[in-house]
Amino acid sequence: MARKLNDESIADWLERHPEWSREGDMIRKTVTFPTFRDSIVFVNRLATLADDAEHHPDIDIRYDKVTVGLTTHDAGGLTEKDTKLAAKIDHASRIR
Repeated sequence: MARKLNDESIADWLERHPEWSREGDMIRKTVTFPTFRDSIVFVNRLATLADDAEHHPDIDIRYDKVTVGLTTHDAGGLTEKDTKLAAKIDHASRIR
C-alpha cells in the first residue's frame, strides 16, 4: 500500500503546481479546452495514463471543462501515486 503524504509535503507540492488545489484528502484541477471534442480527446489521453499507472482519478466533464480529482482511497489520502499522475496529467493537458 502507498504511504500517505504529510500536510507539509502536500503544501510544498501544491506550491510548485498552482493549477491544483487541495480539497480534504483530494487534489483537483480544472482544465478548459476550446471545444467539447478537445475535452473528450484529453479524457481519452487521461484514461490511458490512468490505466498505465493503475490509478484512476475522478473525472467530471462539463462541455469545455474537465475537472480531475486524485486521491489514493486504499491509503486514505494523498500519496505519491497522486502527485506522479498529476504531473502526467499536467503534461497531457498542454498537448493540443
